[in-house]
Parts: sequence; structure tokens; C-alpha cells
Amino acid sequence: MTSPPTDQSVRSADRERMISALCVDELAAIVDLVVWVEPVDGVPTAHAANHLGRTRLHPGGRQEVLAGIDPIASQDPMAFLPYAAPHGELANPCPTSSRDNAYPYAAERLLSFFADPDRSPDLAIVHTPRHFFPDEGGHVGEHGSLDVIQSRAPLLLSGAGIRRLGMVHEHARLVDVGPTLAVLAGVDETDLRDAHGDPLDGRPLTAYLTGAAPRAVVGILWDGAHCSDLLHLAEAGELPNVARLIDRGLALRGGAVAQFPSITLTNHTSILTGVGPGRHGVMGNVYFDRATGEQVVPNDETTWHRSGEWLHDSVRTIFELVPGFTACIDEAIDRGSDYSTMGLIRASGSGTGAGGLGDQLPDAATSPFLSDQRFISDDAYFRWGVQVDDMGLEQMRRLYAGGLASAPKLTWWANVVTDAGHHAGGPRSEPARESLRQADARLGVFLDLLDARGELDDVAVLLTADHGFEGSDPACTGSWRPALDAVGVAYRDEGPGFVYLL
Repeated sequence: MTSPPTDQSVRSADRERMISALCVDELAAIVDLVVWVEPVDGVPTAHAANHLGRTRLHPGGRQEVLAGIDPIASQDPMAFLPYAAPHGELANPCPTSSRDNAYPYAAERLLSFFADPDRSPDLAIVHTPRHFFPDEGGHVGEHGSLDVIQSRAPLLLSGAGIRRLGMVHEHARLVDVGPTLAVLAGVDETDLRDAHGDPLDGRPLTAYLTGAAPRAVVGILWDGAHCSDLLHLAEAGELPNVARLIDRGLALRGGAVAQFPSITLTNHTSILTGVGPGRHGVMGNVYFDRATGEQVVPNDETTWHRSGEWLHDSVRTIFELVPGFTACIDEAIDRGSDYSTMGLIRASGSGTGAGGLGDQLPDAATSPFLSDQRFISDDAYFRWGVQVDDMGLEQMRRLYAGGLASAPKLTWWANVVTDAGHHAGGPRSEPARESLRQADARLGVFLDLLDARGELDDVAVLLTADHGFEGSDPACTGSWRPALDAVGVAYRDEGPGFVYLL
């Protein structure tokens, strides 16, 4: 006698029907991969598929082709480097097939993303690099993919306690950033654990540290800054203050690999907790929580100041790990910091969150860092980014006005105009490079402030981003929603790309 199907078997069958509907030639231009996790011999195992075939992914890079042609040809985190080589990114800015792309740490990142029983979707759809979807929140410049370019954030280390190595042909992971900052700020490696005592996913990058103790540690995030173009411009003399950091330390050519999805709040949280989304709980800029039955939208000016509410209790931020005075500038993930921009917003009681800062923000049109008014005239996000970053620099000046004796032991300083510039035109575009030059100039003001007091040699600086960027093709449009609707299964598509079966 056949046993009746269980809820889980029905769910698996419905997921399989959706995967089959998405992995057709007609959707190949917009669906790069469909990814999910299912148990194999009782062990959660990552899978990926597209119109070419299906593969099973194991930690360490091992793959098993289950059908057709393996859709993932490479997991090389150093793919498309050197930047200007014939096989580099400049010559291959937007791969047209997953077989021509690379997906570093595919199994590890997918296993983390799908580990949350309440917030992880049943499957995720990865846009092709070319997919242009403005009707669903897309831009000319895009990120969020599992692929190497959208996942490659810059990583520079400089100053006190850092080895002077210049350009290094290596890579790291964004989950390594928080542990590295914590160790530089005096936390013992054995204390790099979550609230349950479990080790973090990230590891401090001790190979690049001298062991000397800086008087202060500053972590800087340029949201969305494109790794290879940033290094290219620094070498060309167009980002003199980035070059200044490299001269006093090092930059990794392969940058730091973001967690999947390569999206803002997921990776801000991964950086500042040292764990992936399956542990910290922030699955994306928008996701669904089965436990509450609610859509969660942490990446919005009305909710950034509440981001700590969505962190799982097991998580500890680096501000909760580092002893002494800590500060968090223009960053949503501020839990445990002694001074924070979001804390000021919470204290104000504003119902509009960061949107209520409007009257306090400086005028973008008079910013000393803006080279041309046209960058802000028709782009509200770029204009707002200029305002927020000018205010962020002013907060940094105030925090360090009395010198290192009264400055924070650890400061995290987030900048947003770089994300606006790269969304507006994609990497290497005029707005993207304008945003990098602006960020470099603000960095220079801060470095000059330290240098004028003779304190620059006492400070460790880490510069990174939360993801990379690729340029989409405005001619490559379309939606997978009709294919999902035709399956006849109730679902939610958040993002879009996170598919929850109902």
C-alpha cells in the first residue's frame, strides 16, 4: 500500500516543476541559474540548473553533473584577471553564458543562503548579467548574482599593523572583514565566536597583519565600488588617496567574495557579523519570513534604523565584540556601537527613518566633491548619495576632532554615492567613476586630518565594499513570472528572484 505524500514531498515536487519551467531555452537570456538546496543521503546539498543542464555542488569546489552539460564551468574567484588581459573583464564585461562565467564558493554560499528554515526561499533565480528589468527595480548597473564580478568587492588594508605588500594577486571573502577588523582592534582570535559560542564563518586575515596594535581602526565601505576599476584608477593616478592606502599597505587583486545574494544588506550584515545570511537572518534587501507571514524590507530609508531587529539572537556584531568606544557612521547594522547615525535617528523618534534627515543633509549642489551638476540634476539617488556622504564625512571629522586620545577604538564608515554611480551607468561609466573620485576625495580629507596631527601611522584602515557590479543590456528584457504562473503553484517571488512556495 502506497503511503500518502507528505507536505515535504509535495513541496519538493512543486519546486521541481518550477525549476523545469525556468530551465528552458526561451528564458536563457534572462535566467542565468536556478539554485536550491535539498538533502542527499540526509545531508543538505546545493544544486544549480539552467537550460544547459544540472549540477550538484559540494564544498571545496567539487561538482557532479546530474543532467546535460554542467551549467557551472568554473568556481575560480580570480576569474577575469588581470583586468586588462585578453581573457580579463575589460574584454569580457558581460558573459552571455554561464559556461563562460565563474561562481566562486558556489556550494558554501548557497548552503548558507538556504540554511534559514523561516526566511530562506525554496529556490532562487539568478539573473543573467545582461538582464535589464527596470519595471521590477533593476538598473543599468546590476548586482545580486552568484557570479564572480557581481560578487567581487575591493579589499585594501593599510597603515598600522598591516604588512606593506602593494598589489597582491589573491582574494578573500567579505565574511573575513569583520574578524580582521576585530583582531586589529584587540580582540583575541579565540573570542571570534557568536553568542552561542560557535566559530564565525569568517577568519581574520592574519597573513597580512604584522601583529602590531594600532591605536585606532577604521573600516570604510564604499557601497558597490567596482573592485578592478577602482584599482585600475588608483594605478592610473585618478584615485590618489586609494593609491596612498595601497602604498602604506596592500590591495587584493581578487578583492573579497560577497555572500549570496551579492546584495547590500545581506553583505553589510555578513561583513559586520562575520557570518553568512543563513546565520544572521538578513537574506536580502527584501525577503519573506514564514514565521511571521510578513514581507521584510530592511533596505529602505524608512527601515534602516531598525535593521538590528532582524538579526538573529545568535549573532554578535563586531561592535559587540570590540571593547572600548566604537562608532558606526551611516550604516544600518549598528547594533552594539556606542555612537551611530542610526542611533540618532532612533532617538529622534522619526517615523520616516533616514527619510527624516532631509532638513539636516547638506545641499548636494554646493558639495565641494561634486565635479558637475549634471550628475545630480536627473538622478535623485546620486543627489541623495552626495548629501549622505558629505554628512558622513562631517561626522568623521567630529569624532576625530580631538585626536586619537578621544577617538573611537573602532569606527565603521559607510559611503553610498558609489552605489548610486554604478547603478546609474554600470562599471566604468561616467557616473560610476565620478562617484569613485568623490569617495576618494572625502577619504583624502580624513587621511589629511590624521596626517596633520602626526597620527596617520597609528591608524589601521580597511577599505572594502558590499558587492561588485556588472552592466546590463537595455535590449535584454523580459520576466520569468509568466513561466512561474503557468505552473499553477501558489508562490511569492521576492526581490525578484527569491521564490517561496505557499
